[in-house]
Amino acid sequence: MINLHQLKAGDIVLAKFEEQLSEGKVLELDLPAGQACVLNQADQENWYVPEDLFPIPLTEEQLVKLKFKKTEEPPINGSGQAWVRGPFTVLLQDGEQPHTILHYRDETRNIAGSLMVHELQNHYQGMTLFHLE
Repeated sequence: MINLHQLKAGDIVLAKFEEQLSEGKVLELDLPAGQACVLNQADQENWYVPEDLFPIPLTEEQLVKLKFKKTEEPPINGSGQAWVRGPFTVLLQDGEQPHTILHYRDETRNIAGSLMVHELQNHYQGMTLFHLE
C-alpha cells in the first residue's frame, strides 16, 4: 500500500486490478476521494484506492527503464554501483544497512534503506525540477 500523499502525477506504481498486479503511471490524484487514476500498460485508466497501489523496488532493471546507465568507474567511496542519467547519479549501496546516495550538481541526498521507484522520481523532481519518466 502507498500513502497517496507520497504520489505525484507521473509516478510509476503497481496497481492491483482483479487480483492482478500491473505497472502503471499515476495520471491524477483525488485526495479528498482518496483515489489515484493510473494508466496501466494496456492503456486503460482506472481509479484505485491506496490499498490497491504498491511501490516498485528500485532495481537495476527499473533504473534501465528510467534511462539510467551503469558506470564502469568505481564510486568515490569505493562501494556500491553508480548509475547516471545526465548530471544525476544514483549510488546503490548494499550491505548490512543498505542505503542510496543521490547526487545532482551541488546537492547530495543520503537515503537510509531501500528506495522505491516513485520515491526516486520524487527526489529527482525535487533536485532537478523535472519529472523522471
